[in-house]
Amino acid sequence: MWSYFANPERFDRLARAVIPWTWGLAALLFAIGLPWALVISPPDYQQSETVRIMYVHVPAAWLAMFAYGGLAASSFVYFVWRHNLADLAARALAPAGAVFAFLCLATGALWGRPMWGAWWVWDARLTSMLVLFLLYLGYMALRAAIEDEKLAARAGAILAMAGLINLPIIKFSVDWWNTLHQPASVFRFDGPTIHASKLWPLSIMAMAFTVLLLSLVLTQMRATILARKADQLERRRERRLEQEAGL
Repeated sequence: MWSYFANPERFDRLARAVIPWTWGLAALLFAIGLPWALVISPPDYQQSETVRIMYVHVPAAWLAMFAYGGLAASSFVYFVWRHNLADLAARALAPAGAVFAFLCLATGALWGRPMWGAWWVWDARLTSMLVLFLLYLGYMALRAAIEDEKLAARAGAILAMAGLINLPIIKFSVDWWNTLHQPASVFRFDGPTIHASKLWPLSIMAMAFTVLLLSLVLTQMRATILARKADQLERRRERRLEQEAGL
């Protein structure tokens, strides 16, 4: 199945059909999740209204990590099998993941100020998330610095795969080191510790962010494919004009 859709023409047809539905679903989920999270859900008994930052901060953190996992996986597929669509997916995931990582850091600072009394501390979880953001920027900068597209893709793939080691550090940093950051409260072996009144809107927002990421990646991949087709048609037209002029 995957090799079938590795063909750009087939992928373009699939993406053209799917993209309107993903954008529509993302809009619907945000229309449900945002009012539920920011207005309807109750304030926290300790954090009061500041807990509402969680509904953006936590999904952004999840998606920043998920996007990097997808970036590394796509890079591996390209590096081993040279599937151009895998490289397109990696290129599309990088800027989207960087935005989610920045959003995570920014909302974390806004949340940390009233809770910890500081905008930033060199906490293990915060520092490893900053490293993730820098990995995204490094990947994009590396690819932009190399003119040869295939060489840039291979170099970027190596960097992306090497940076994968940072994901378990982010995940388990609160368990491995003393940290101000609270431990996991949703994905736990003994079940979530967060109350259902907050878990439900958080889940809706997480789904909204996930579908948004999918929409952004598919849209960017299709735009890149169409741009390459346009470049190929332009080059063919120029060659034809040169041949006609030579005659």
